[in-house]
Amino acid sequence: MALTMTDTAAAKIRKIFAEHKMPDTAALRLGVKGGGCSGFSYTLDIAETPADDDEVFEDKGVRMVTDPKSYLYLNGTEVDYSDDLLNGGFVFHNPNAKKSCGCGASFSA
Repeated sequence: MALTMTDTAAAKIRKIFAEHKMPDTAALRLGVKGGGCSGFSYTLDIAETPADDDEVFEDKGVRMVTDPKSYLYLNGTEVDYSDDLLNGGFVFHNPNAKKSCGCGASFSA
C-alpha cells in the first residue's frame, strides 16, 4: 500500500512549501513516536531531502517520506487537512489504528 493525501491536504502542503521556498527535493515527513493518550502519536516535519532508507511516496504533487519503522504503522494512511476551528489541522485516517484518542493526534495499533 502507500501513503496518500486528500486534495485539501495536498493544497495546504504545496502552499507551505511555496511560502518557505522549499527545494524540489523537499518532502513531508510523516512519522510515529511513542506517547499520546492512546500509545502512539503522529509526527509531521519537512525533510529537505529523503534519507537513504526512507519509504518515499508521491500523491497529488506532494512527496511524502517515512522511516521504515513508522511505515509499519502508517501503511495505508490518508492525510487530510481541516480548517475546523476546534480540531483544525492535519488529520490522519489510519486503517492500522485499532483505537484513537478524541482529537485524533494519537492511536494504538
